[in-house]
Amino acid sequence: MINRRSFGKALGVGAGAAAVGLAGPGSAPGAAAVPATIPASGPAPRTGPHTTFPRIKQIKAGVLDVGYTELGPAHGPVVICLHGWPYDIHSYVDVAPLLAERGYRVIVPYLRGHGTTRFLSDRTLRNAQQSAIAMDLIALMDALKIHRAVLAGFDWGSRTADIVAALRPERCKALVSVSGYLVTNREANLKPLAPRAELAWWYQYYFSTERGRLAMEDKTLRHDLTRLVWDTVSPTWDFDDATFERTAAAFDNPDYAAIVVHNYRWRLSLADGERRYDGLEKLLAARPTIGVPTVTLDAERDPFTAPGGGTSYRDRFTGPYEHRALPGIGHNVPQEAPAAFAQAVVDADRL
Repeated sequence: MINRRSFGKALGVGAGAAAVGLAGPGSAPGAAAVPATIPASGPAPRTGPHTTFPRIKQIKAGVLDVGYTELGPAHGPVVICLHGWPYDIHSYVDVAPLLAERGYRVIVPYLRGHGTTRFLSDRTLRNAQQSAIAMDLIALMDALKIHRAVLAGFDWGSRTADIVAALRPERCKALVSVSGYLVTNREANLKPLAPRAELAWWYQYYFSTERGRLAMEDKTLRHDLTRLVWDTVSPTWDFDDATFERTAAAFDNPDYAAIVVHNYRWRLSLADGERRYDGLEKLLAARPTIGVPTVTLDAERDPFTAPGGGTSYRDRFTGPYEHRALPGIGHNVPQEAPAAFAQAVVDADRL
């Protein structure tokens, strides 16, 4: 499919990377058995039963000092949960305990520019193109000596997990991807969408302007803008102010504005990436298929859910596969429907 050696070189994966494979739940020494079913939840609560994580750890990985939280047994099969924008690790504050209780080692990192994740050098370009963020995930796995994991995400997290699953399938045991196949095709992004679809992307175009950049750098305007996005893309989620504020604290990262603005400008070909990722972006532009076991989730009330019940991206998944619709759920799927998301992880791992 691809030249894996050149991909590994681009991601900084050296010969010393850990090569410890992870088997299914319950097969690794000390790993607890994972039951087939996680009890379904009722309507999304105003706030979930959990409000915070026990503690944040830090580890140097690639160009970053990554902040992450970890729950579950140290020798359990690994699940890495990846958040999107404008969110943070608290999107998984209820998912992570559900999976940890069932024997999984759950790792939830702050993406670059979020929370306690910091760049190691002031000279590093604040680059948020898709392959750079995928590099961060591989670097984190190497730093934690995790060769293989179930990858689960939404929004930016889905895209990152999709890329690793497509180009480095030996690092991805199974995949849960909200909204399906989200690998960015910049050439396709130059073409206009239907007006209603364009309306949902208003902030993407705002960030393409100097006014948008200044708004993201202003703490008050950034706070109000991200809260507006929460309100509009999760119209049925009755979250309280405290829930939003816990996540909004992650937006005070000194690189947050630069990372967010670059990500959306890069998608529209209004900002350059780095030359060292050109080879990866060429591979991604060809829309590589994903062969690892996958569960895709579509949220009914998410304005970015593609029409057609997953048919628009079905051909991109060539391995064991299930697609699920989530009635009444908005964009922040793991926090709005934690039981359904956790169940998708367990089921993907068993496909």
